[in-house]
Amino acid sequence: MPGAYASSKIMTRRFLLAQLAAVGAVFPQTARALGDPLENLNTSHPRLILLDSDLQRVHALVHDVPLARKLHEGLLRDAEKLQTAPPSEYKLIGPRLIAQSRRVLDRIYLLALLYRLESRPEFLDRALKELRAAALFPDWNPTHFLDVAEMTHAFAIGYDWLYPALSQTDRDWIRGTLAVKGLDPAIAQYKENASWVAANHNWNLVCNSGAGIGALAVAAEEPDRARTILRSALESLPRALVTYGTDGGWPEGPAYWNYATRYIVSFIASLESATGTDAGLASSRGFERTGRFRVYFIGPSNKTFNFGDAADDPGTAPEMFWLARRFNQPVYAWAEQRDADHEPHADPLDLVWFDKDARTPHTEDWPLDALFTGIQTAFLRSAWDDPNALFAGVKGGDNKANHTHLDLGSFVFDAGGTRWAFDPGPDDYNEPGYFGPKRFTYFKTSTQSHNTVLIDGANQDQRAEARLMLHETDPDLRWVEIDLSKAYPAKLKQWTRRVGIAQKQALLIQDSILATQPVDALWGMMTDADIIFSGQTAELRKGDWSLSCEILSPHHAVFDVVTDSGTKKLVVRAGPKIPELELNVLLTPHRTGQPKPVVTKRFPV
Repeated sequence: MPGAYASSKIMTRRFLLAQLAAVGAVFPQTARALGDPLENLNTSHPRLILLDSDLQRVHALVHDVPLARKLHEGLLRDAEKLQTAPPSEYKLIGPRLIAQSRRVLDRIYLLALLYRLESRPEFLDRALKELRAAALFPDWNPTHFLDVAEMTHAFAIGYDWLYPALSQTDRDWIRGTLAVKGLDPAIAQYKENASWVAANHNWNLVCNSGAGIGALAVAAEEPDRARTILRSALESLPRALVTYGTDGGWPEGPAYWNYATRYIVSFIASLESATGTDAGLASSRGFERTGRFRVYFIGPSNKTFNFGDAADDPGTAPEMFWLARRFNQPVYAWAEQRDADHEPHADPLDLVWFDKDARTPHTEDWPLDALFTGIQTAFLRSAWDDPNALFAGVKGGDNKANHTHLDLGSFVFDAGGTRWAFDPGPDDYNEPGYFGPKRFTYFKTSTQSHNTVLIDGANQDQRAEARLMLHETDPDLRWVEIDLSKAYPAKLKQWTRRVGIAQKQALLIQDSILATQPVDALWGMMTDADIIFSGQTAELRKGDWSLSCEILSPHHAVFDVVTDSGTKKLVVRAGPKIPELELNVLLTPHRTGQPKPVVTKRFPV
């Protein structure tokens, strides 16, 4: 999950109406059709996500599967270290309590799971210590409701998973705290029609799911509160589930895909284990395909195409195991086994949802390219099973999307196990106006810091959209084309960008620009490599690999390097202001000291 979170945005009336119309098409079963959401409630505990009947399966995995055993051992180490750590404190960072809410949630999952598996009383005692500290917080910061949702989730898991071991006194104060500081603020927000209730982004899935999990935990004792929340959540959730579109992409980028998807999966799993139904949530169009998005957005360098407010570390995504089993997608399980094996700290849900039936994309004959047209983003690679393979992610998209940067046309590039062209990721969420009018004045959110073409040194239009237009799959040159003409509507008549992998050995990038009047067009690629440049060639070096860069056309264009805000950017200068530009750049990776491959393929005219 991401380490920072955004403020909710209010959608325009036109967009909201379109979303609500789409909801009816992709999610016909509404809360009204469901009747009483507690009709078939399992009144025993635990009833959320992991039933007692599932524990035998987890024990067997730990015994039989080396990776599951490694995860279990890592969880034990973390829980033992936690014994001497102080409990969480009420401490806001900017307007957010989210760091504390997340810490409590992570600790409760860890301690409660291990108590159920090991029956060690110190894990129970430490979990209660954490819950008591958070119960004494003056509130859970309802003005930033993600904070409440995460803490409600934590108390729900603590109450439900530890219920058989709790005294009646402990049950009462945990349930009472959850109801007063979690459920009641949620009910108030539903009544006020808070912006996240109608939103189509991560806030909707996280807030509804956190509140819903809390409601299910105490539903037998608090049926009125629980019904109110569950009916409201089931009515609200389709407005964000529609965002997965037909192909499972997520416009807020990889990190917020992980955040939103983990939460909706946790709620669906809780709903099923507690009531015997998922209320149709998992049948939302595109949801069964959304694991593909994560498989494709991670490159051979083990970095994501981290567009938007996201770092490039993929972390883990335990929901991939759940999605693998639900939709019979063994490649999803392969992806999460790989990522869980890389992480220094195990995630409890990786063990809870572990799926040992994994297959590689190559074995399953997955295509090397993937286009996610719902978010206008494409991924290309030269191989699945080669750690030195070429990989490129390139995006069009919508500059109005939540958490977006002004980055239409931007790309990342991996080769030789190295990230050569990178996205700088988010800026500091606590900068003044970061989620307001000053957002795009910051370097990392501006067009200047992205791997695209900067026109007259200005930001792209904040309302602009860009669409994937072509995808060609010739084995010697697989490429996509994006129409970027709306990025600078007052300055450009036309701009198309082609990005392709040539002969599985090089990346080709072509920009065709026609301006309304002469403009300064600056091609750029953020990199942390060492750079030697001269005229139309440049050599980038990182470790044992080099990247040879060549301007194929026009002949008067030259490479240069620009530094800004502690970053380095390889740029192409096309000279004085020009009315049109046909720029072709070839990026060829090779081991340092060895000749670069000869690449002859070019884009068709």
